[in-house]
Amino acid sequence: MRIALTVAGSDSGGGAGIQADLKTFHQFGVFGTSVITAVTAQNTRGVSHWEPVSRDLIGRQLDALVTDLPPDGIKSGMLGSRAVVETVATALARVPTKPYVFDPVLVATSGDQLADDTTPAAMMELLVPLATLVTPNLDEAERLTGNEVRNADQMERAGRALLRRGAAAALIKGGHLEGDAVIDVLVRPEGVRRFLHPRLPSTSTHGTVCTLSAAITAGLSLGRALERSVEDAIDFVQRAIAAAPELGGGRGPLNHFVPVPRSAPSELLDG
Repeated sequence: MRIALTVAGSDSGGGAGIQADLKTFHQFGVFGTSVITAVTAQNTRGVSHWEPVSRDLIGRQLDALVTDLPPDGIKSGMLGSRAVVETVATALARVPTKPYVFDPVLVATSGDQLADDTTPAAMMELLVPLATLVTPNLDEAERLTGNEVRNADQMERAGRALLRRGAAAALIKGGHLEGDAVIDVLVRPEGVRRFLHPRLPSTSTHGTVCTLSAAITAGLSLGRALERSVEDAIDFVQRAIAAAPELGGGRGPLNHFVPVPRSAPSELLDG
């Protein structure tokens, strides 16, 4: 069985962060391991408080996994500070070359800040050059690149800017665009692909970003091509939103129990 590692914060509400990642890994048939970078007090209404895990403990978690349960794919989410970014970058340099999906989490779905002001620059400097894929939303793309990102053309330019800084590919997520359709833009050296899908009339969108990047990581861990992994992940997230259980009084969680896409059947998994 393949192993996927998530380096992220813990969501007490169970809809995002480590919890969403592990649910997604399980659904795609990969064994999930985790390094917790922060503990949050949150629910569907928002984040009331969070505290970082010490750099030493983050490093020890990474070392424990790399020496005994080496991952076939890695993703990172909430890191919170330059110090944690530095710790993760140092650890990734010790891992044999594996797909790395970098989700530059800066703000929660509720709008609550999940990183300090030093974090974006540290991410661009230390993690973007290591990434197989960077997956920012519009606001994160703006903070990383310093340019306005409010339409598909600007999303493409932001993706190219991330490639110039060393990323192998970038997926700019368009969930915050206006209109009835959502556009996600995948930028690679080989070209650009725009994924167009309908905007679902749902408030159950807590954890969409984490789930998308985790699903891509699972696909890459299974040895699938990047574009196929992105296709499968977008399809999975769309159906998880459509089948959401409408829990809580705010932005509810997705339904991580929906089947994986047909292009990712469990019988293809190897041991």
